[in-house]
Amino acid sequence: MVSRRGSSGGPDPVALIEIDLYGDLMIAASSADEDRLSADRIDEVLRVVPAGGKGED
Repeated sequence: MVSRRGSSGGPDPVALIEIDLYGDLMIAASSADEDRLSADRIDEVLRVVPAGGKGED
């Protein structure tokens, strides 16, 4: 693992979140019936909240 200058050398929390989201997309794509995931399905997997909308509580 390459650490950034001035960092503690520990894991990058943003990178870990991105890796987790990428994994979620891979799982959704591998279990999908269609060739490609729709934009709506991708938003659902990534838990995207529409602008001005409210997320789940």
